[in-house]
Amino acid sequence: MLFKPDEKTADQPQQAAPKGAGRRWRARIVSTTLVVLILGGLGYVVWMAFNRAPSQNQIPRNLPVPVLAASPVTKDVPVYLEGVGAVRALNTVTVRAQVDGKLSAVNFKEGQDVQRGDVVAEIDPAIYQAQYDQAVAKKAQDEATLANARLDHARYQQLAQSNAGSKQQADTQRALVAQLEALVRSDQASIDNAQTLLGYTKIVAPISGRTGLRLVDQGNLVRGGDTTGIVMITQVRPLAVQFSLPQQQLARVNAAFEKGPLQVDVFGNDGRTVVETGKLEGIDNQVDPTTGTVKLKAVFANEKLTLWPGQFVNARVKIDTLRDAIVVPTSSVQRGPAGTYAFVIGANDIVTARPVSVVQQTDVEAVITGLSTSDRVVTTGFANLAEGSRVIVGRDEAAPTPDLAPRRRQGGGGGQKGGGGQGSGQGGGQKGPGGGQKGAASGQGDGQAQPAPPAAGGAPSK
Repeated sequence: MLFKPDEKTADQPQQAAPKGAGRRWRARIVSTTLVVLILGGLGYVVWMAFNRAPSQNQIPRNLPVPVLAASPVTKDVPVYLEGVGAVRALNTVTVRAQVDGKLSAVNFKEGQDVQRGDVVAEIDPAIYQAQYDQAVAKKAQDEATLANARLDHARYQQLAQSNAGSKQQADTQRALVAQLEALVRSDQASIDNAQTLLGYTKIVAPISGRTGLRLVDQGNLVRGGDTTGIVMITQVRPLAVQFSLPQQQLARVNAAFEKGPLQVDVFGNDGRTVVETGKLEGIDNQVDPTTGTVKLKAVFANEKLTLWPGQFVNARVKIDTLRDAIVVPTSSVQRGPAGTYAFVIGANDIVTARPVSVVQQTDVEAVITGLSTSDRVVTTGFANLAEGSRVIVGRDEAAPTPDLAPRRRQGGGGGQKGGGGQGSGQGGGQKGPGGGQKGAASGQGDGQAQPAPPAAGGAPSK
């Protein structure tokens, strides 16, 4: 008996094949649809990028660019070399005691101006006065002895001439007179020494200047070997400024210094105001090998006490003057890959970039070559400026006033819809309990638009 397969079992492979082919076709359709959607989205983004409307802040290309302009001028411009230095006093003295004793008086106030020879302090002179009086008395005693010896020498000399006395006695008396004369001279030297020590009890100012803070108080015992001293006196009129310049400028400074005195200016704390003007006193004889700079010294009268010893200052020395130089505002000089240039306004207000060479430049003006006084150069408005652009020249009649705070935005479109209140957008597109209810806008009536907080889905509300 032969086996006969079931009809249902035999039909299963034939039915499985159409099902697998259907799944493959559906996958291909989904993939094709996704690719078409992605390509369509990219095309839409590209189309929007090329066809979007210009923003409010963008300047159309066919409109002239607003700028400010200035014309070069011809004038004499001084050439300065600037350096950093410090103020130094011409003389600084620490007043010390030269003899031992008790400081009996202090005759100055801290920060007082004193003159040379003024008594600034006194030491008790009792001991030194007694030594002086003793030396004077000793000299008087020896002078009396000398006078008696001279009389005896005269008598012995007369007796020796008349052969009534011996010549040896007369010679001995002559030698005694000479000894007493030397003793009197020694007494005079002792008097001078005692008088000098007595004079040291009055401590005087060796220079004219200003006293500093007192280092020793009255009543203390001072000694001649003390290194602390009583007070320091510093000369503040005149004084000097020592500043440094790079060694590359040494040849120019020496050449100018050979022609005559050079003017030196010192700036104030703002770095721009000249507070004192003096003369260059000298140049150091060697270059500092550690810094590659050379020191210069200038002297200033300092009548108004604008400079103070130890103060750090910025100084400049005038070495030359450029005659009939072309000067433009520093803001007009631009820098590019090919060097410095300036935008020159030509016919029909068309600008062209013209190369220039900068000879000297400061924060305000620049000395250049390559322009003439008949040209007009752009000083402000380079953001939208290019070669061949057309410009409209404005007037700089009033200086711009800086804003202390950002200005309030004007008009709608900043997160404010409908009413004139402040759109805080607390709901920001978030649906309320009833569904579809927008968040309330708390209008304060100031017209200021503020961004709304993010919605529940994470995207900011519009």
